[in-house]
Amino acid sequence: MEKYIDNYFEEVKEVASIINKSNIEHIIRDLKHVKDSGGRLFILGVGGSAANASHTVNDFRKICGIEAYTPIDNVSELTARVNDDGWETVFEKWLETSRLNDKDGILILSVGGGNADKNISVNIIRAIDFSKRRNARIMGIVGKDGGYTAKNSTSCVIIPVINKSNITPHSESFQSVVLHCIATHPDLKVNEMKWESTK
Repeated sequence: MEKYIDNYFEEVKEVASIINKSNIEHIIRDLKHVKDSGGRLFILGVGGSAANASHTVNDFRKICGIEAYTPIDNVSELTARVNDDGWETVFEKWLETSRLNDKDGILILSVGGGNADKNISVNIIRAIDFSKRRNARIMGIVGKDGGYTAKNSTSCVIIPVINKSNITPHSESFQSVVLHCIATHPDLKVNEMKWESTK
C-alpha cells in the first residue's frame, strides 16, 4: 500500500513538472478575449469532469468576473434532454438554446476529449462541431492524447500520461489544479479570495 501511495505522488510531481505551461497561457488569453468581448463561457464535462465544471463556474464567476455556466448545474433540464432527445445531443441542444455566438467560448473538461471513430463522448464532439459553426472559441483541458477536443480547439492543455493505469485520476485531478491556476492568474483575477484577504 505504501509503495503505491509513494508512486502515485511521484507521478503527480512528474505531471506537474512536464505539463505544457504555454498552453495554459493560451487558455488564459482565450478566456480574456471572451470576457473583454462581453461573451459568455460554457463549461462542459461528464463524470468527475462534470464536478470540475460546476466548481469552475463558481470560481470564474466569483474570482474572475466571467459570465460562466454549465448545463451540469441544471439536472432537470439535463435529464429531460437525455430522456427526450438522447445523450449525444444534450450539450449541443443546450448551447443552441443558450444562443451560443462568436463572442462566447466553450471549455471542455474530459479525460479522452472525445473520439468519433470509437463513438466515445459523442456529446462533446457534437458540442465542439456546433461551436465551430457558431465561431465560438473552443478550449479544453483533457487527458491522454486529447482526442477530438485537442484537434479542434483554439487552445488546449493535455495532461501528460505518466502511468497508463492512472490516466483518469491524474487527468481529473490536474483539471482542477490547472483551473485554479487560471482562475487566480493576474490577467483574469478581479476579486480577492476570502482566506487570502483575511488577516
